[in-house]
Amino acid sequence: MNEDAGRRTVAMVTGANKGIGRAVAEELAARGMTVLAGARDRRRGEEAAAALRAAGGDVHAVVLDVTDTATLQEAATWVEERYGRLDVLVNNAGITGSGQVTPQDAVDQIPSTVDLEMVRAVFETNVFGVIAVTNAMLPLLRRSPAPRVVNVSSHAGSMALTGDPDGPFSALLPSAAYTPSKAALNALTVQYANELRKDGVLVNAVAPGFVDTDSNAHTGHLTPAQGAAVVVRLATLGPDGPTAGFFGEDGPLPW
Repeated sequence: MNEDAGRRTVAMVTGANKGIGRAVAEELAARGMTVLAGARDRRRGEEAAAALRAAGGDVHAVVLDVTDTATLQEAATWVEERYGRLDVLVNNAGITGSGQVTPQDAVDQIPSTVDLEMVRAVFETNVFGVIAVTNAMLPLLRRSPAPRVVNVSSHAGSMALTGDPDGPFSALLPSAAYTPSKAALNALTVQYANELRKDGVLVNAVAPGFVDTDSNAHTGHLTPAQGAAVVVRLATLGPDGPTAGFFGEDGPLPW
């Protein structure tokens, strides 16, 4: 086991080779944590981890595909052998299903004409993948004195916000894939929080905001670092912090 395991907080971030995930990894490392940067592609993960180490962070790449159980078990075994526990899990990996387009342009997600295979693929990553990762890492999280789980959701996952015809999200096209997947993720977050509350595991969902990333063709108005701020805040909650919540940059969000 790594000698630093008893001194440093150990955090895993999925989808950490770019965008919000990389920014979260960078900030957690800047706070003195050992960060395990999950990425599907080994080369991209290693490149991102090397860059963050060059900036002074204790960051290590982990091959992790949230839709591939074998990689999850291999990752969990590696973490157990090297660190013996996991303190923070950030479920950041996700897909839009439409590729690099803005939410206003995702015509392929309109419910009446959507391809069910696309819906299944989105849920496979955004919902089922979160279950798979969380369950694989849960035995390690239970060994932490202060375990935290943060699920990266979206304002689009709020039925109150997206259902308001006069609200700020009224311009978004109806979606049968991405938007429902994030609503399902929010519901899943509450259920994990309810199950793990007695064990001291704080589980919350966050909406980073409209961040400049590949997924929206870089049309977002927030930087990845700005979007990562709320994720980091929930990942570093104190013992009296909330659980079963949904938070944005300015505080709690409506379901």
